[in-house]
Amino acid sequence: MEILVVDAYFYPELTAFSHLEEDLLKGIIDAGHSVTVICPTPTRGIDKATARKFSKIKSETLYGGKVAVKRFYVPRERRNPILRALRYLLCNIKAYRTAKKLKNIDLIFSNSTPPIQGNVCIKIAKKLSKKYKRHVPFIYNLQDVFPDSLVNTGLTKKGSLIWKLGRKIEDKTYNGADKIIVISEDFKRNIMAKGVPENKIEVVYNWIDADKVKPVDRKDNTLFDEYEISRDDFIVVYAGNFGVSQGIKVVIDAAALLKDEEDIKFVLFGGGTEYEKIKGYAKSFGLKNIIINPLLSNDRVSEVYSLGDVGLITCKKGFGACSFPSKTWSIMACNSYIIASYDINSELADIIAKSNCGQVVEPENADKLAKAILQAKENDYKASGRDFVMQFANKEICVKKYIEFFNDLRKISFLKSC
Repeated sequence: MEILVVDAYFYPELTAFSHLEEDLLKGIIDAGHSVTVICPTPTRGIDKATARKFSKIKSETLYGGKVAVKRFYVPRERRNPILRALRYLLCNIKAYRTAKKLKNIDLIFSNSTPPIQGNVCIKIAKKLSKKYKRHVPFIYNLQDVFPDSLVNTGLTKKGSLIWKLGRKIEDKTYNGADKIIVISEDFKRNIMAKGVPENKIEVVYNWIDADKVKPVDRKDNTLFDEYEISRDDFIVVYAGNFGVSQGIKVVIDAAALLKDEEDIKFVLFGGGTEYEKIKGYAKSFGLKNIIINPLLSNDRVSEVYSLGDVGLITCKKGFGACSFPSKTWSIMACNSYIIASYDINSELADIIAKSNCGQVVEPENADKLAKAILQAKENDYKASGRDFVMQFANKEICVKKYIEFFNDLRKISFLKSC
């Protein structure tokens, strides 16, 4: 089977989906299939030397020739939302022009970044189906529910022109896709409420490699020495994006409430749009029980979450239904106790309860978060979430599900074509 992957970002660019895509590509190849990737020339998050190198590469093969990459030029991504939208539109036009020339594509796959990408994949699927005189199915991987995410971050309001346009794009994508893979049960409920039939939706969590993310014994964890943290202290860890939706301010407020608990230390690793703002906010309290550092590389995830007696997950009110924090699996895989300042009626809350690996408190409530942390320390709470991860969110299990969906959809489409 030849699978076409349409990407807005691809190696050497790094996004939240990059490691998942790498695992998925390897899984596809191991299953005996091959892949064609269509993507822009890389510009995001790379140095000038890398940008110059790839500016000259229009096509290449990877993974022993099993993955063919076809690149096209578009201008560098800008912060201005209008310019970014125009760039995405140009990407879609060029992706379509490249894809319509391809031969023998059996299936098309794409994720939901940017939100208009699903629409161009539907057009590609129709064009190739007509060209080949057989049905070419399209699988859509929903990583972000748009435009709900824009409403939650305050970038627009429900009922606005942008929201209405987003809903039209959303409906068209869901209707045109042959199969939709979502990353949580909450996502499934969300799009079913918008009219998507249940038999069109499959739930596969964004996985981790539990062979790489695993508990590190306190005595062997070098982060204690690197950051001069006492192994006798009770450590509370947050690692991840400092963005609007995460509401990291509640962590600083909780640390301020616990400033007299001398053996409780907050260690934060972060980046993102709110990083400097949060550092400034923490500094304004003059707290001695909190340190804030840039994010560490992915190969140190085990050390980061094993550092904490408690691993924190946070979000602002109302965000739980349209997001699922993938860091959950990393914390659980390291058997750290989770305290989530998160929507109570969310899938995250259900999973924490089912796996008995932590507790959830009302989001944006620093008092309740501080009390939960103090309670965890006083009662020496332990967790064993790794067993749940091995069963439901480990790489081998989740990648296998994707491959099964690809194979099943290809068989159905072949029968339809006949």
